[in-house]
Amino acid sequence: MDSQGGTHRCRSRRRLEHLVCGDRVRFELRDGACVVTEVLPRDNALTRTDARGRPRVIAANIDQVVVVTACLPPPNWGMVDRYLVAAENLPAGALVLLNKIDLSGPDRTDCARLAVYERIGYPTLATSTLSGQGLDRLRTRLQGHTSIFVGQSGVGKSSLIKALLPQLDIRIGELSQAHGTGRHTTTRTMLYLLPEGGRLIDSPGVRDFEPPRFSVRELERGFVEFAPYLGHCRYPDCTHTVEPGCAVVAAAEAGEIDPERLRSYQRLAYQALSAGHRRRM
Repeated sequence: MDSQGGTHRCRSRRRLEHLVCGDRVRFELRDGACVVTEVLPRDNALTRTDARGRPRVIAANIDQVVVVTACLPPPNWGMVDRYLVAAENLPAGALVLLNKIDLSGPDRTDCARLAVYERIGYPTLATSTLSGQGLDRLRTRLQGHTSIFVGQSGVGKSSLIKALLPQLDIRIGELSQAHGTGRHTTTRTMLYLLPEGGRLIDSPGVRDFEPPRFSVRELERGFVEFAPYLGHCRYPDCTHTVEPGCAVVAAAEAGEIDPERLRSYQRLAYQALSAGHRRRM
């Protein structure tokens, strides 16, 4: 896609680093074909850790991460937290979206959980592609941004994009009847131009998401509600896991920090500390 909004099918030189969706490049027309000659510096890159512990870039140059979960399959709020950690460390804005709200149970526990993220400052949306609930607000949130949809398989990212861009032929998958889990519909990362202005990247759904191996200090940054308590622990190098006199743990015990969010942080912190120990051995 060029600066005028035109699209071109290009090939890249072999010596160029691996290109990802959202990369800005220079290209030339050679023998009737477009050839990418240079990858411009990235503002940021959303990265995951693969099964072998290697970093894999998902997309680049984004300013908003839309973390999509749904009432079915059951929400994985720990995964939501991990995506938010990645977003805060890009840095990029983040939006937590609960899709398929029409399938919410009578107790509305999923909506109540969404309120946890509102209280700590994240914009949230509840949407339904069947009723259209929340779609206008979503369009407004996406306007003027380069956003990426991320989340587990089956939460309806493709359905949302089809609702936003009905002229496109987008395949929509079904949930596994046996397990209630999602099937991969999107198999590659795609970028779409939005009619209201802005760009939207759709990434393949995942069974799980592991962010890069962040340090404890980077993890603190990813849990924004910790900020008022940092620097008030008994020990200056407190990891908020097992140390006595931890101000963050005390805030959770007092109901000022959501205990599930603290547990999400601690799981990541234990991984970071374990990885650091292995590197020193």
